[in-house]
Amino acid sequence: MAPQPDSQPSFSPRQRWSIVLNVCLTTLVLLLVVVMLNYLGRDYFLRLYWSTQTKTELSPQTVHFLRSLTNQVKVTLFYDKEDPLYHTIADLLNEYQNLAKPRLTVQAVDYLRDPGTAQKVRADYQLGAAAKNLIIFDCEGKGRKQFDGNELTKGVAELVRGEKELELWRKPTEFLGERAFTSALIAITSPRPNAYFLEDHRGEHGLDRGDDFGYRTFKTVLAQNNIHAQTVSLLGTNLVPADCHLLVVAGAQAPFSPLELEKIDQYLTQGGRLLALFNASSVDKRSRLVPYNGLEAVLAKRGIEVGNTIILDPQKSPSREGFDMIIYDFSPRHPVVNPLLASQIGLYMLQPREVGSLRPRAQTADAPRVEELAYSSPQSFTTAAPTRRQPYPVMVALENTIRGVTTERGSTRMLVVGDSLFLANGYIENAENRAFAAYAANWLLDRMQLLQAIGPRPVTHYQVLMTKVQMQTTQVLLLAGLPGAVLFLGGLVWLRRRR
Repeated sequence: MAPQPDSQPSFSPRQRWSIVLNVCLTTLVLLLVVVMLNYLGRDYFLRLYWSTQTKTELSPQTVHFLRSLTNQVKVTLFYDKEDPLYHTIADLLNEYQNLAKPRLTVQAVDYLRDPGTAQKVRADYQLGAAAKNLIIFDCEGKGRKQFDGNELTKGVAELVRGEKELELWRKPTEFLGERAFTSALIAITSPRPNAYFLEDHRGEHGLDRGDDFGYRTFKTVLAQNNIHAQTVSLLGTNLVPADCHLLVVAGAQAPFSPLELEKIDQYLTQGGRLLALFNASSVDKRSRLVPYNGLEAVLAKRGIEVGNTIILDPQKSPSREGFDMIIYDFSPRHPVVNPLLASQIGLYMLQPREVGSLRPRAQTADAPRVEELAYSSPQSFTTAAPTRRQPYPVMVALENTIRGVTTERGSTRMLVVGDSLFLANGYIENAENRAFAAYAANWLLDRMQLLQAIGPRPVTHYQVLMTKVQMQTTQVLLLAGLPGAVLFLGGLVWLRRRR
């Protein structure tokens, strides 16, 4: 019988090492692919939203500001996770964090389910035992701002049927989270300029007045943009304060004294910023002309003409009387009105005066640039010439763009509007008036990164109304139909396997 040959090994050492090396390289490549996908998914992701309710789209102003953020900001969401508003706030803060990583971090703390961490937050921010549902913004010890969750919504009161009786329930209709959060970030990371409102002249809008003609809401808009608003008088020996970054003259009717006009003229010569708002409240009933208050001469010296007639535009008026109008025509070249072109909503004004640029005989090279920004429609007319139909300018901007010329306060910027009522409490919420108030202040203060609006996000509620029979049918389907269908399918599978 022939001897059997020795059995050869299945794999030689070389083959074994080749397989081991292959497996290691494959594992390493797979690991690198997983790491790369995680990195791309973290910083270069694309989200698709199946529902408009879950979509959180930030405004251009917020996006621009977050990308330019240089300070380290910590946001603490001290909130009950079972609260109906929690997920809306958390989703919004996650969008902020995704755009500003790693400079902005968000920490969510449920004070009901995580008492240890909640106690530390209370100690760090000196919160009382009753504090709850707060959003805290903290910037490296430079500034801190916090919000109560109830402050982030506007709503209406409704009567709903409770377990025993009717109850009053506040139904949220608008979510103001982005407006509040971006305002907080601006406040704690940026210097706070001062806006002084001139007073002591008949007709001026009071900053703290809450009626239709006050400017309390305008003051709130400035505060949301981290601008401190206060009043100033130039009577007597008072000068324009040295820390005045923006001077506002709103609706003055009584004549200015020559000394006051000299102080304002000196402030502008030094590179001051001015928001001048005129109105027609003091119009003479016989002549239908508005008396001058003296500020017009200071503006004319710089190439701005303020008329004393009232512009009417019945075809663009939302009321029967025709004393108000919607302004749609804006200059496409100026940043303060560019966002209004995109919105196509316009500005709501009441009996504006004509405000345009003077046509000098010879334009000098060092003259400041005056640009007309807004116009009434071609069908408008003035009280002085009711038969002449044409567009009239109602707003101009002035900017000293001379290079190499510096003044004590910087470069002069002015915005002059023929109406002051459109920013009063009773009218600022119409059309794009509120947004324009922020545009005007930020442009005058040369904060170009903030020349975008942040509007409220609507809160949609879905209510299902069913009859008693429909409710009983739904209960049968949910409590018996669905479980029964699962049991039936399971029984069919069991019978098939038995065969």
